[in-house]
Amino acid sequence: MTDSSDKEAIIAVNEAFYRVFSNRDIGSMRLIWWQGATSLCIHPGGKVLMGWESIQASWESIFRNTNSLEIDIEVIKVEIDQAIAYVVVQEIVLQSSRGRKVKAPSLATNIFQKMAQQWYLIHHHGSPIVR
Repeated sequence: MTDSSDKEAIIAVNEAFYRVFSNRDIGSMRLIWWQGATSLCIHPGGKVLMGWESIQASWESIFRNTNSLEIDIEVIKVEIDQAIAYVVVQEIVLQSSRGRKVKAPSLATNIFQKMAQQWYLIHHHGSPIVR
């Protein structure tokens, strides 16, 4: 793959991550994440989750306890170096749960690794923006 096609692939998988996140689709989330023990996830204000089993349980809990999600992102930076890439975004998550709506702005870094000609999410770290 050329650099431009890798960048297009990274942008596409990053967009797919946010699409399945907003659709609360755990099946599709499984296809985006590397399902190994080395994957890491830090939700805004949360602890470090290590390994796909812990990460999957966290997404299942978020999806189960949320009526709806709307997510707007602004890509700040995309970098690719051979088989590793990262995307830094500003997220605005509008979450509806139990009749309450919460708007949560955060900064996130998503790290992807290319394995068997496919890019997988191996690390998601969200940090709340305090205003």
